[in-house]
Amino acid sequence: MSDRFAEKMRDKDVVKDTRLLADFAVIHCRGLHPHAERAPLVSDGQALGVYGRTAPEVCDECAELLAYAERRRAFCPKEPKPFCSYCDTHCYRPEMRERMRDVMRYSGPRSILRGHAIDSVRHVIAGRKAKREAEASRATRDSAGE
Repeated sequence: MSDRFAEKMRDKDVVKDTRLLADFAVIHCRGLHPHAERAPLVSDGQALGVYGRTAPEVCDECAELLAYAERRRAFCPKEPKPFCSYCDTHCYRPEMRERMRDVMRYSGPRSILRGHAIDSVRHVIAGRKAKREAEASRATRDSAGE
């Protein structure tokens, strides 16, 4: 684990986002991989204590995705971090991006019932704002290119 990664993982926004991703991964794993063997996550983020005293328990497939997502979130080149779906710089590999998209689609609606109702409302509001900003930015770029 690099010192740069450890430094980035101290940021409260990075920790919050990483924990939320872990919660979503757990919801996804329990729902779509019900018979898979689960174990506490072993990752650099877990070693730094990002998840608190209890590591998320996920299958190997979800653990791989979550460890990858930790690194992508920590090293996001944008500040403040935009919604990945509206970002012009995609830092996820295409197959990992699709897997994370599946996790979000499955877990998002179910997260409301698992303690993330306020986060969900904030996410919807922020998502609409991000979409408007992305469209405005795209329109500005398109009109400047003409």
